[in-house]
Amino acid sequence: MKNYIILFLSIALLHSCVSFEFEKTDEAEVEKTILAQMQEQENCWNKGDLECFMQHYWQNDSLEFIGKSGLNLGWQTTLDNYKNSYKNKDEMGVLSFEYLKTKLIDHNTFHVIGEWKLERPAVGDTLQGHFSLLWQQKNKQWVIVSDHSS
Repeated sequence: MKNYIILFLSIALLHSCVSFEFEKTDEAEVEKTILAQMQEQENCWNKGDLECFMQHYWQNDSLEFIGKSGLNLGWQTTLDNYKNSYKNKDEMGVLSFEYLKTKLIDHNTFHVIGEWKLERPAVGDTLQGHFSLLWQQKNKQWVIVSDHSS
């Protein structure tokens, strides 16, 4: 009888447990979405439209941008820094990205490492470097929450 009670209580306990279903994320779909957004960023930059370029950044004071001047916080600060560094389309040149590594960290965070190249024929130079971007899903949209570009 004791074994039946233990068995009954075990079954009752199992049925009373809450089952958690974790959101499953298709890494290939996320990568496709993010790389398409980065292509949009290239297109916006190459048209000389910084506001358009910034649309895929998290529009929040907690956005992190790490560049040659160190850590800067905030979407508006980042946009203002771009505007101060690139005053016109000639200074903006032609931007291109090359992707070296992409990885889904969890269902809500994606990491992109790559190289950027900025050809500026009107200025007579070419700038280039590397970037590491953390993308997160905010309000069902993938946005850059941290950008380390050097």
